[in-house]
Amino acid sequence: MHYFDTHTHAISSDTGTYPSKPLGGTHSQWSRQRPADADQLVRSLDAAGVERAALVQASTFYGFDNSYAADALRRFPDRLVGVCSVDFLADTAVENLRYWIEERGFRGVRIRVSDGTTKVPTPGSGVSDERMRAVWDYVSAQRIPVCIQMHSKDAPKLAEVLETRPGMTVLLDHAGRPDASGGAPYPHLSEIGRLARFEGVHLKVTPPALRRLDDEPGADVTEVLRRLVGMFGAERLMWGSNFPASEGSLAQLRDGIEARLSWLEGADRAAVLGGNAARVYGVAVGAR
Repeated sequence: MHYFDTHTHAISSDTGTYPSKPLGGTHSQWSRQRPADADQLVRSLDAAGVERAALVQASTFYGFDNSYAADALRRFPDRLVGVCSVDFLADTAVENLRYWIEERGFRGVRIRVSDGTTKVPTPGSGVSDERMRAVWDYVSAQRIPVCIQMHSKDAPKLAEVLETRPGMTVLLDHAGRPDASGGAPYPHLSEIGRLARFEGVHLKVTPPALRRLDDEPGADVTEVLRRLVGMFGAERLMWGSNFPASEGSLAQLRDGIEARLSWLEGADRAAVLGGNAARVYGVAVGAR
């Protein structure tokens, strides 16, 4: 099996070279309790048998300064692909994004719309804010994958963006936080399901996504995953460890997700665990 982890973070202890400026002004809990730098991340990938990983900007530590992640990409070009963060509302958003993508080697960008455990305010009115139009046009034209942290209730606003950019590649962090409330027949899954008609929309299956489903009374996690595969197809799901933000070693996090996907057939399982991410980010797995 060739593994590609789509969701990792790394921060440096050298705050002189890489000063901290978290979005929302509050450091994430993981950055205080279990920080990991790029070297530790790569060692963890090695220990878990993971060939490649997406290094997602730690915006709750560095904000929009992607310098540490950029330097990590330069050091580990055969292991890491970068997902940067920029202020989508800034007048210079496209200029900033072009710098990180074209000059510093990032392959994707991330925007936080609905937050997780760290209180980061929603930018503007969300993804459909008119001030973001230039960014959406740029990433769509350049075929840059966009990771979006949102809740399924935000799907209508994202659909507005995609209506005029149907080919845009989107990776929904934590599977878009699908709503499994009420249990079977899961009527609220249709919120996230309305995005399935856009072929560029993908779901990241991560520990926070699974934990959220586990905590939902009456929800069967495996059944929800089956329904998401039925909506989007196995070719549009991928996994992410959320290391080190989620507790546990990267190997343990990978094993936990893989166990949840054991019902998938061989080719589909291989696609979710590595092939889909390699295709989206334009890199190879299995070459090492």
